Amino acid sequence: MTGKNENFYKPIKAFHPGITLKEKLSEMEMSVKEFALRTSKPEKTINAVLTGASSITPDMSVAFEQVTHITARMWLNLQRNYDEYCARKKREEIYQDETTKKWAQAFPYSKMAALGWVPETRSSTERIKNLFDFFDITTAKAWEDYYLNQELKVAFRISLASTKNPYAVSAWLRQGEVLASKQSVENPYSDVALKQVIPEMKQLVEEQPEDFTNHLIEICQKVGIKLVFVHHIQHAPVNGCVRWLGGTPCIQMTDKQKRNDVFWFSFFHEIGHVLLHGKKDIFLEDKTMDFDNIRKESEADHFASKILFPYSAELELISANDFSRKAIIAFAKKYHTHPAIIVGRLQYRGLIPHSSPLNDLITHIDLFS
Repeated sequence: MTGKNENFYKPIKAFHPGITLKEKLSEMEMSVKEFALRTSKPEKTINAVLTGASSITPDMSVAFEQVTHITARMWLNLQRNYDEYCARKKREEIYQDETTKKWAQAFPYSKMAALGWVPETRSSTERIKNLFDFFDITTAKAWEDYYLNQELKVAFRISLASTKNPYAVSAWLRQGEVLASKQSVENPYSDVALKQVIPEMKQLVEEQPEDFTNHLIEICQKVGIKLVFVHHIQHAPVNGCVRWLGGTPCIQMTDKQKRNDVFWFSFFHEIGHVLLHGKKDIFLEDKTMDFDNIRKESEADHFASKILFPYSAELELISANDFSRKAIIAFAKKYHTHPAIIVGRLQYRGLIPHSSPLNDLITHIDLFS
């Protein structure tokens, strides 16, 4: 991965146009007073330009052109290059700021580089520049204002008991935005269209084909949803999230668990957010969730459960008190789901151990194969 701005022209060194003016006046053997009179500018203003204390304005550049025969465009280019040079020099100070350095060190940069999200580097300055490029920000404060001081339009599943690291989570979210920006949808999003394709999505759960990710992306694009897969990174305990980007819902999934039961529950949880809660919902797990957000998370969980293995079916299985391999496979066929979904549900309920031999009914998935 290369830096976004590497092909931009950046003046390595630039001088204030007052130096050029001073040389030209010497060449013309003209005093400052005479030049001021000829250009109808205050002598004080000309002196300020000569000492670098004042900039050349468009009006001044035209007047200077008339007397020096150096084009106004040239004068303005000299001023513009100098101004940019000064601005970039000032910006270099940001990269040496200790607070900014500490900010950059808080990110799992090595992992991000290994995944190709940012360029590899050992330079602290380059690391800061690359993070600014990655997040499309100009300062560490801009990151704080966007990710910490405001509520993001994002709803994602995360364990409140897990370690929270806004740096890692924000990097994971940002990579989702980057991938989503490269993806297009076939039609504008529609609740009706999404509901119509849920059976098609459910069929992928039951059959669990090796290339299910491609099929799922295509189904989502057909109904106006962007679906992106982003590698899990340490300290970002997120299975999935959904947010609206430019009027389009974007579901972002991770390979954190690598189990098909966890993946499908997380996926339909996000689908539930899209259908039930609309584009204005805001959930930030770094903050304590209020009752309303907890309720909506519960609603999304209920939606996912209803699609994958409804509560009535779960009660039927529990009432039968038969958690054998044969019974689980039979229930999966009856309710058109995958045996892993039932195994995961029973483990969640504490009815079978997590180390159960039935774990071989759970399919290991690789979202990036």
